[in-house]
Amino acid sequence: MGSQWGKDRVYSRAVREGYRSRASYKLLDIQDRHQIIREGDHVVDLGAAPGSWLQVVRLLTGGIVLGIDLVPIAPLEGVRTMTADFTNPAVVEEIMATMPYVSVVLSDASPKLSGQRSYDQARAIALGESALALATKVLKPGGNFVVKSFQGEDFNHLLSEVRRHFLSVRTYRSRATRRGSTEIYIIAKNFAGDSP
Repeated sequence: MGSQWGKDRVYSRAVREGYRSRASYKLLDIQDRHQIIREGDHVVDLGAAPGSWLQVVRLLTGGIVLGIDLVPIAPLEGVRTMTADFTNPAVVEEIMATMPYVSVVLSDASPKLSGQRSYDQARAIALGESALALATKVLKPGGNFVVKSFQGEDFNHLLSEVRRHFLSVRTYRSRATRRGSTEIYIIAKNFAGDSP
């Protein structure tokens, strides 16, 4: 457990309240503002390690909760995990074998940052596109999708791609995001289908 940004106030609060990272407060903030997850929803969390969003999701729904990451996720009561690369198309079949349907897909995944802003942003957009591709294959009609990205020259392309599939799409900067960061979330509600 930890923060790539060091032990600031939000990190200290996460430790005190039993969350695995500061990212928990980002999802709590998104949920408070946009009501993405409902009681009974089946939720898939992509790039889920260390599991802080899974901790929040487990509090919000009694449905199936599945976390997927390249690295193993320490066990959480009532949460299923899968060690896999979610950009691999075979993962879709594994998800569908695990869950009768998917209500919500979340992705707080981020590439390892190099410090080269344009390169990091391009990689983050590619990761977001992979998360969207998976979401369009597994979400039930009317389902919701949240994906983290970074503002920059390619961001509007990802945003327009999300808008092709969802009836309501907004951007949101969480109050828990560090000052100066270009991090932004796309909040997409009411999946309308995998349009060509």
